[in-house]
Amino acid sequence: MTETQNQELVKCPTGIQGLDEITGGGLPQGRTTLICGSAGWGKTLFGEEFLVRGANVYNEPGVLMTFEETTSEITTNVASLSWNLNQLIADNQILIDHVHLDANEILETGEYTLEALMIRLGYAINKIKAKRVVLDTIEVLFAGLSNANIIRMELRRLFHWLKAQDVTAIITGEKGENSLTRQGLEEYVSDCVIKLDQKTVYEIATRTIQFIKYRGSRHSNNEYPFLIEETGISVLPITSLMLNHQVSNERISTGITELDQMLEGKGYFRGSSILITGKAGTGKSSLAAYFAQATCLKGERCLYLATEESPQQILRNLTSIGLNLAPFVEQGLLQFDAVRPNNYNLEMRLFKIHRWVKTFQPTAIIIDPMSNLILSGTILQTKSFFTRLIDYLKSQQITVLLTNLTAGNQESDYEQTDIGISSLMDTWLELQVMKANGERNRLLYILKSRGMPHSNQVREFIITNEGVNLVEVYLGEGQVLTGSQRVNQELQQQLEIKKRRQIVEQKKRKLEQEKHLLQAQITALQMQLASQDEELALMVSEEEEHQQTLLDNRNLMNESRSS
Repeated sequence: MTETQNQELVKCPTGIQGLDEITGGGLPQGRTTLICGSAGWGKTLFGEEFLVRGANVYNEPGVLMTFEETTSEITTNVASLSWNLNQLIADNQILIDHVHLDANEILETGEYTLEALMIRLGYAINKIKAKRVVLDTIEVLFAGLSNANIIRMELRRLFHWLKAQDVTAIITGEKGENSLTRQGLEEYVSDCVIKLDQKTVYEIATRTIQFIKYRGSRHSNNEYPFLIEETGISVLPITSLMLNHQVSNERISTGITELDQMLEGKGYFRGSSILITGKAGTGKSSLAAYFAQATCLKGERCLYLATEESPQQILRNLTSIGLNLAPFVEQGLLQFDAVRPNNYNLEMRLFKIHRWVKTFQPTAIIIDPMSNLILSGTILQTKSFFTRLIDYLKSQQITVLLTNLTAGNQESDYEQTDIGISSLMDTWLELQVMKANGERNRLLYILKSRGMPHSNQVREFIITNEGVNLVEVYLGEGQVLTGSQRVNQELQQQLEIKKRRQIVEQKKRKLEQEKHLLQAQITALQMQLASQDEELALMVSEEEEHQQTLLDNRNLMNESRSS
């Protein structure tokens, strides 16, 4: 082990979800951490969870010295978090000491010290052999004092004393007007300083945590959103995921045979991201539902996150196109989570998706439509949300399908999204509407599909009460023909084919007749030729016989003369 490794700062894991990840292990062990922020931003809860997780997960007892709330008030407050604080107190894993201090009783003198407090805290530490300490809140100790030298001196002494006790301590402090704390001194003597904040955008509040200082350790100055849920605090790192996840070569069906054929006949890659964009009524949700059905038919789980319709309405509407997803819901293969976008912020939604993944364990997730989530924050926040979500799902080999509602402006560019995440998509399907002859006909084509050959043809997207059908479009006079124009083109083509067949049949019959006539003529000529051959042969035979007769007569005459 090198000298640098020997000097590496030892860290105390907090057990708070996500916090240890962004700090590279937790808080500085054996040192003091200051958590500052305004009232209601979660300072006390951070300290309490630090003690609870320490006792339950790491078997490290802890002391909570509180100057505001009593023990009964604290145990009541955390009861909703499913923490059995009373049991931990009974098992000597946590000791809560409420110290009542009245600012009116504190006199500012040169003799003011925290000696009595240290003795009391030392007794509590020794009693349960504590490894963790939380003081909530520090400014109460100096209420009524204005001598900065006394405050600074006693703060340093308190922090040095805590370090000598070999405990990892958290001290909470209220935010000052122009400083992190009211005294403006605590942050200078603390080894680690954490600032909690709360921001409201579009009437939706988001809590954030930021590491202002961390002596002896590299740290990020980013603001990380965090949530307070029924199980405690969850910090969601912005850039905690690296681009090093595994990829799969397995292909999964889109649920529509014709669409599979357009994707090399095999469908999507497992663990990929799919985007379906189009105007209202183009069939985006129908494609998403077919994918959900295909997932469930394989016995796999699918999570359907709806942002504008209730599950009951979705299930009812799908029956009109021949899809019945209700049995999959009853079998526990399909789960709906329908929440309005402005119900909670993006970080809460991301946290809930993480929890769904852990509890439900889906292999596919559908968000329909994703464009509604822009109501939960700014465009930048929404893009950050989807970037983190897609990276996380890819790392878990979960296929995610997103539908996006494009603007109704006819002149707008189809091939873009308001959120700007199309570059993150592996497969992008575009649905469009073509208006002609008083009709609105749907078109589908594949803008891109990384890693596979895919069709570059436009298909007409037909939705009937028996399901979805993709048919080849017709090209006529330099334009795509759909709907009644396509039907007319098909009928015209069929008539032309029928007419050509009739012409061919007529020509065939005429040629057959001419053939028979020629064959009859050939037969007659052959018979005439045979008759002439017979006549010629007869004439030759008769001539030969005549010549032979003349020869015989001549021979007889010669013989007579000789005799």
